[in-house]
Amino acid sequence: MMDAGDFRVGDVLSVSCPFTTTTVERGLTWDEVAVRWPWWEIDTTGEFGHWNGIVALGAGSGGRVSPDVAAELFRTDPPPEQLKAGDVCRVGVPPTLVHVTAVDHHDPPLETVWLPHPAQTVSVLRRGLSSRDFPDGSHLYGSGYTIHPGDGIPFSYELLMRPYASLRVGDEVADAVGRAWRFGGPWNWTAFDGESVGAGPEWPLVLLTRAGTPCSAEGAKAVATSTASGSHQETVREWVSLTAASPTP
Repeated sequence: MMDAGDFRVGDVLSVSCPFTTTTVERGLTWDEVAVRWPWWEIDTTGEFGHWNGIVALGAGSGGRVSPDVAAELFRTDPPPEQLKAGDVCRVGVPPTLVHVTAVDHHDPPLETVWLPHPAQTVSVLRRGLSSRDFPDGSHLYGSGYTIHPGDGIPFSYELLMRPYASLRVGDEVADAVGRAWRFGGPWNWTAFDGESVGAGPEWPLVLLTRAGTPCSAEGAKAVATSTASGSHQETVREWVSLTAASPTP
């Protein structure tokens, strides 16, 4: 299992949450089922509104569902179409493969109408979904399904793949054919020569600078070792095979 605070854009994870007993507040309506949330507490001192302790979960009633509903991680047992208000059910997340699209840190913690207030937001998408699947107007536009590690929901995370694990955003490298690059994330490379990115950097890579300063011997060795075999293209193919998604910045 990975550290709940250690997430990077591009990470491929298996996430899960134990199923917990709760009650149904509203049966399946408009692709949602509403349940009494078993984890968060109501923030009675909040200045931004009042939460009633209920959460609506995206739920399809069979057939084709919208991308927003498809992105939902939580499931009910029994399924939503069998539930009505007042029923007892369980809610949780079966082991689900996702990829991370954004990581945001909040200092001070984010103001919410529930407790605990989150100090981190991690946006993820389920296998088979890409950012481009969510047009302007979708509530997931440009990001994905949001998780707040440490907010009381007992998620477990297993890291399946971290592309370019030895690099950090902002690193500058030279590739095998002498081109210099800035690493902005696994699928966000900038070539210093101004030419098209094309197929990406040619391995192996040499770390030039980190955080704007000459790199350490340890950092340089890690990058050289991790790119001594394989290629950028192979990394992309492995990631796409796992996620069934499109790699995008």
